[in-house]
Amino acid sequence: MADAMTRVGLTAKRGLTAASDLMAELAGWLEARGVRAVFDTETAKLARVPPGRPTVTREDLPKECDLLVVLGGDGTLIGMAGRIARAGTDVPILGVNFGSLGFLTEITLPELYPALEAALEGRAAIEMRMMLAARTSRGDQPFADHIVLNDIVITKGALSRIVEISVMVGDAPVMRVRADGLIVATPTGSTAYNLAAGGPIVHPAVDAIVLTPIAPHTLTNRPVVIPASSEVHMRPIMEGNEVFVTFDGQAGFPLQPGDLVSVRRADRPLRIIRSANRTYFDVLREKLKWGGDNR
Repeated sequence: MADAMTRVGLTAKRGLTAASDLMAELAGWLEARGVRAVFDTETAKLARVPPGRPTVTREDLPKECDLLVVLGGDGTLIGMAGRIARAGTDVPILGVNFGSLGFLTEITLPELYPALEAALEGRAAIEMRMMLAARTSRGDQPFADHIVLNDIVITKGALSRIVEISVMVGDAPVMRVRADGLIVATPTGSTAYNLAAGGPIVHPAVDAIVLTPIAPHTLTNRPVVIPASSEVHMRPIMEGNEVFVTFDGQAGFPLQPGDLVSVRRADRPLRIIRSANRTYFDVLREKLKWGGDNR
């Protein structure tokens, strides 16, 4: 954050008309401070940016700015995290909550300008969030690559029976889980699908990966926390079932017999600007009602 920031990327959830006036105001606030506001094409329409002003695609936005401000919910931030990873940049991201939960987009609207000012002046706290790189191989050849912030999920089709998945960590067999599916989650993703499936909450500073079966047939198939340096290999045993793999809930496809999904820590973490007004545990209590007094 020591380098001067001269370009701030602005992006909003698709169709978020409630952010239109704020986006236009935010661009004016930045440019009054000598910072260029860079819009993606869709957000420029929301902000009613005059025709003729240069814009970029969402995919290219991380390469055209020094800081990225995202208005929306967690899904919008996760989508931009993937674009940052694919662009191979270290641009930090500031998530402003326009959603219902906002676990990742924790900056509230009243906090927006103080948080942005702190970021521009190099005073903002940045948290490094581990990401996962997944490679699906088909016929011993790479078929698809994805980078995720939350999780990779292998799950059965809507009408399928329980799916069986062979799991290895490195060269060591770990389990042959029979369940509705399996989640491989980062600490950031531990409060998403992993938590709903009965997995543990893992603090984002912990260097770990979580393997959580979804509704396992055998009750002894419990979540496992492994070192982040591990490489996980998952091969579903199809037996006529439909089996799917999804990446952060943003992309996915059906698997075929013999497919192998391998997961490791991504080369770069995501840099998230944190709120100066609350800790991670404050967010847990506020958003998840965690550890509260329910009497």
